[in-house]
Amino acid sequence: MELNQKIRSFIESQLVVFEDEAKFEDDDNIFEMGFVNSLFAMQLLEYIESEFSMTVDNEDLDIKNFSTVNNIAALVNRKVG
Repeated sequence: MELNQKIRSFIESQLVVFEDEAKFEDDDNIFEMGFVNSLFAMQLLEYIESEFSMTVDNEDLDIKNFSTVNNIAALVNRKVG
């Protein structure tokens, strides 16, 4: 499965909204859209670290790195290579 699709699938599986409202593109800011709260942000971080066998360092804990599917994929690519 493509990296972006894996990330998108995880995010979509965690959303508690009506299916019609859960539509978002890979460049959409999931925080600004109201899909993510602080608890989910921690779950997302845990998912990324476990799914991709990586550690997110303190300097990478910038909301911008987690705001879109594309930004998350870019972070994973930087860390995992």
